[in-house]
Amino acid sequence: MRIKHSKYKNTGLIFELLVKQIAADTLSKRDSPALTVLRKFYTGNTTLVREFKLYDFVLKNKGVGPKKAESILSTIVEISRKLDAKSLGKQKYELIKELKSHYDLEEFFSIKVQAYKPLAALYCLMEAQNTAGLVDLDVFVDNKTTILEHLTQSKTADGQVKNALIEEYSKYDKDLRLLTYKILLEKFNSQYKDLLPEQKNILKEFIVSVSSSTRLRNVVNEEMTKLQAQISKLKNNITDKVVKIKLEEIQKVIVPIKNTQKVDDNHLVSLMQYYELVNELKTLWKGQNYLR
Repeated sequence: MRIKHSKYKNTGLIFELLVKQIAADTLSKRDSPALTVLRKFYTGNTTLVREFKLYDFVLKNKGVGPKKAESILSTIVEISRKLDAKSLGKQKYELIKELKSHYDLEEFFSIKVQAYKPLAALYCLMEAQNTAGLVDLDVFVDNKTTILEHLTQSKTADGQVKNALIEEYSKYDKDLRLLTYKILLEKFNSQYKDLLPEQKNILKEFIVSVSSSTRLRNVVNEEMTKLQAQISKLKNNITDKVVKIKLEEIQKVIVPIKNTQKVDDNHLVSLMQYYELVNELKTLWKGQNYLR
């Protein structure tokens, strides 16, 4: 038997997605149903909460020795066996039902989570341990290896110091994590209060999405199309020939991102600059009557 990962049943993954959704809703200046869902299903001493704590424990304990990693994994598997499967299944059903009433599930689950791989591996491992039938041994070993590698790897692997803050953030309990997000968002709104609405929107998408996500690529391409339209309108109305040539050059470099391409920080910087340029041209040429 091959155990397949189910995003809809992975309470650790859903928690991470809820936190990111709260950030997205807050940046959009709207009430966040995700916060209500999180408080309803991830507090107290329910079976769902007890299972979530197993995922959370794995995420918190990163950079431990091999022996401790083995001990952590065996303990978590043993605890998972003692959870009431019927009660857990019912609570997960109610959780998804609640999410479905507020969000498009396909879009909600499309946001990529940094710790997806170990969370998925732990789900499959716990399912395998709690399944009566025989499971695929290769898959079982692969999942166990993934979790052990996660537990034993360095917190700043490959010299990526920039991930230190993310690592530290992941160690906070859920209340502190939500508070941290709130503070970050308040700082975001304060620091970038002078940005154009279009700039805030694309920056928000980069913050709450991941560079390889289809959603983010689609958003960037939509912004590229809007910019092309705005520049074309400016070009047709500006009488200055030199400026027209410059705008034509800019249009040539504003091209959609291919499905095989990865969205990165360079795309963000370019979009921010293009919007700033368009805004400045609108203001400048209107003021100097260079527009027809």
